[in-house]
Formats: sequence, C-alpha cells, structure tokens
Amino acid sequence: MNTYAPGHGPGIHAEVGDQIVVGGPTVGKPGRDGEVVALHHQDGTPPYDVRWSDTGRTTVFFPGPDAHVRHLHEGAARPAASSRSAQ
Repeated sequence: MNTYAPGHGPGIHAEVGDQIVVGGPTVGKPGRDGEVVALHHQDGTPPYDVRWSDTGRTTVFFPGPDAHVRHLHEGAARPAASSRSAQ
C-alpha cells in the first residue's frame, strides 16, 4: 500500500522520520525498509538519506518505482486520537 499524499503533486515525497519500503529484487526475495534521516530538498522530494533496518548503514537513496513511503507520524496520531475518544 502506497501512502503517498497526492496533495503534493506527482512523485514521491517524504519527511524525516518516514519509512521507505522497497520491494524485493525478484519474486521470493525479501524487500527492505529504512528510516528517512535527512532530506536533500526542503519540499520532500528525492533523494533521501536513509538508515536501512537490515544493515544499520545510512545511504543516499533515489527511490525507484518499487519504493513507497510510509508516513509514520500520521499513522501514529490516528490511533492515539481514536483511543482517547473511546474512553
């Protein structure tokens, strides 16, 4: 599921703290994910500095068509709001 926000126009956009998820190179091979730790452009367009969860290394990353962004800061806010309203 690509959680890219269409309000930013075409392309991929991320913020520091978002998660980059990349599909595996071939069927049956696992993908990888990492945290965006720095932006190269203030508007959130690529490239990004990503710290990969499988290696702990930080690299400059130019996303391809198999990559998408998970906006973790937005997802974290929703459950907290719904749990408060349930109390």
